[in-house]
Amino acid sequence: SLSCISAMNRVQLLGRVGQDPIMRQVDGKNPVTIFSLATNEMWRTGESETNQGGDISQKTTWHRISVFRPGLRDVTYQYVRKGSRIYVEGKIDYGEYTDKNNVRRQATTIIA
Repeated sequence: SLSCISAMNRVQLLGRVGQDPIMRQVDGKNPVTIFSLATNEMWRTGESETNQGGDISQKTTWHRISVFRPGLRDVTYQYVRKGSRIYVEGKIDYGEYTDKNNVRRQATTIIA
């Protein structure tokens, strides 16, 4: 076995599901279950961390989650629902697609 790791692409997210998952099948490929996940980041502004003053700011980040693995894909589609708080582990995938106006766009997806 290898004693060192030469590269790593690993993501861990804990958040709330944005909408019920959908299952898609494109061009005869295996189906994929897709949903969005919101994570929140909070921090205090205006004062030092030791002082309780200042305002609390929050940023919500939306992540596109894709599930390809057959068993996990089906369970996700069946049981995950909008508003569920879930933990997702996977890898980041950077891809490109052409939208309905024939414009090339970049898409970042978490492969769960």
